[in-house]
Amino acid sequence: MLKRILTGMSLLLVLLCGLLLANWLAPLNNTDTVRVDIRPGQTLSALSRQWQADGWLPSALVLRIQARLLGYERSLRTGEYDIPPGLNGTELLALLATATPVSYRIALIEGQPLREALRLLAAETRLQQDVEPFNEEQVARLLGINGSAEGWIYPDTYVFQRGEKVSVLLQQGYQRMQQQLQQAWEQRQPGLPYKTPYEALIMASLVEKETGVEYERAQIAGVFVRRLQKKMRLETDPTVIYGLGEAFSGNLRRSHLRDAANVWNTYRHRGLPPTPIALAGRKALEAALHPAEGAELFFVARGDGTHVFSDTLEAHNRAVREYQIRNRRTDYRSAPPPASPASAEE
Repeated sequence: MLKRILTGMSLLLVLLCGLLLANWLAPLNNTDTVRVDIRPGQTLSALSRQWQADGWLPSALVLRIQARLLGYERSLRTGEYDIPPGLNGTELLALLATATPVSYRIALIEGQPLREALRLLAAETRLQQDVEPFNEEQVARLLGINGSAEGWIYPDTYVFQRGEKVSVLLQQGYQRMQQQLQQAWEQRQPGLPYKTPYEALIMASLVEKETGVEYERAQIAGVFVRRLQKKMRLETDPTVIYGLGEAFSGNLRRSHLRDAANVWNTYRHRGLPPTPIALAGRKALEAALHPAEGAELFFVARGDGTHVFSDTLEAHNRAVREYQIRNRRTDYRSAPPPASPASAEE
């Protein structure tokens, strides 16, 4: 009797081992790539049960046994992972322990005012929105900026993973801008009318808003620098528009140019505006700190994104009549349209 019991138990053990081995080597049930999202605090036990319920994991129990025996029980890392078809349980565990999580990218564009960049970040649902309220004042407090945060985020493409905090991206952008500005400042051309790197950042933002044509940036900066040196007003439309903020309807009026209450209005106030007016990239910083030499004091948009530069007011007025009045294009624009902001998977 005992012999029969032992034999039966042995057969049962062999059967169980066979079933375990079969499940151990069994491929996952997915015929297409499956994306899993592992969040902080989630356990393999809970995840495996969910994956089994989803239908692509054959056995949550076997996966947990594999994880314990192979030492993967505590190797889960947060992030999104793509599980290709054809893997078995042990290969799944190895992938989750070693693979790079899925990443995304978001582009902050040169020439955007900060408020537009913040809208783009706020609309990115894969970021954890941990800055409340998400406005320019709160961003300045987050970054430790005494004053306006405008211009202090470097326009670049930022790579992130789902669930990453938006505050982390803002801090990265601030650090990058500080580094780029300091490096450009240390290599600046002598004799410039800036007392601080911040003034150079303001100038770079003006250059960024006035032209998207790379070869014109240094020319634009040269005009502005010479006007500052001669105590002339800068008289640049983008500063007025920035001061109008959300009230700007797309039509800049003479009354706007005469408005001295607008502290960014460089038609009424001498010198640089009090803050940057947009995100400035590396090329604009270089132009602000290495302006082109010359005698030009004026420029006017042709309407195709480029400009006519003039040394005298008389020549400038002729160019204004030519391009702004007599032959104004129906598709007129003072600068090329910026690239569309992008948010995409890496």
